[in-house]
Amino acid sequence: MASREKDEISGIETTGHEWDGIKELNNPLPRWWLWTFYGCIAFALGYMIAYPAWPLVSGATPGLLGYSSRAEFVKEVDSAVSAQAAQREMVKTLPLEEIRNNADLLQFAVAGGRAAFRVNCIQCHGSGAAGGKGYPNLNDDDWLWGGTLEQIHTTLQHGIRYLADPDTRQSPMPAFGADEILTPEQINDVAEHVLSLSAQPFDAAAASRGSTVFAENCVACHGAAGEGLREFGGPRLSDPIALYAADKAAIVAQVTRPRHGVMPAWNTRLDEVTIKQLAIYVHSLGGGEMPVP
Repeated sequence: MASREKDEISGIETTGHEWDGIKELNNPLPRWWLWTFYGCIAFALGYMIAYPAWPLVSGATPGLLGYSSRAEFVKEVDSAVSAQAAQREMVKTLPLEEIRNNADLLQFAVAGGRAAFRVNCIQCHGSGAAGGKGYPNLNDDDWLWGGTLEQIHTTLQHGIRYLADPDTRQSPMPAFGADEILTPEQINDVAEHVLSLSAQPFDAAAASRGSTVFAENCVACHGAAGEGLREFGGPRLSDPIALYAADKAAIVAQVTRPRHGVMPAWNTRLDEVTIKQLAIYVHSLGGGEMPVP
């Protein structure tokens, strides 16, 4: 204290500190600022006592008010589910076509299906359901097992090549090259024939030879004109739409050692209402088909 002095110009006492000839004035903090600061400290202490705050080994201090953000969330979800109970019950009990023909229920189902799709399906099919390499585009008109509401619903229920479900969709393709069913020359020729089916540039002589190989080995699943056979999950080859690629190298690779995608059976993961909503949402994307009369 004895070392402190008053500044000659302002008349305010200094702190006694000096740096390179610069001295610090000992101006007190404004009283309003101090009270605000002390109030914040008091509020923080009260908050830590009233609400969960201090982390423990397996949780946190519960707080005197017993508040839980998780409980609030559960309460809001339960409230939303209760508000939708009547519509969910109708979706659960009515056939898919009746839901589609009811404007209000259709809107409800599409909204619910869109939300479920974002949680469960975009990882493979993309946020816009356009798919990607190895994952089907759900917006176009190519369907392995059909694009009606019922067919989409069945695919969602039982999955694709999902071994845990005995009713899963199955469409195994032989490894024509790896198992030496066809020679490399025959695989080359049949690839040229497949290119000709989808109106892509092709070698006419090789495609002509490949048509015989195709008729003997591929027609049973893909159809004589490459139109695909949905009852077997045989892909359409008469257009350039393909899961992996439609160029010759990709066709040769698939015939030689085919890749088989897998989709889980959602009937063990989602409730029936959600699966129906997903089927209706996917059907509404643009590639959905009407049932054959």
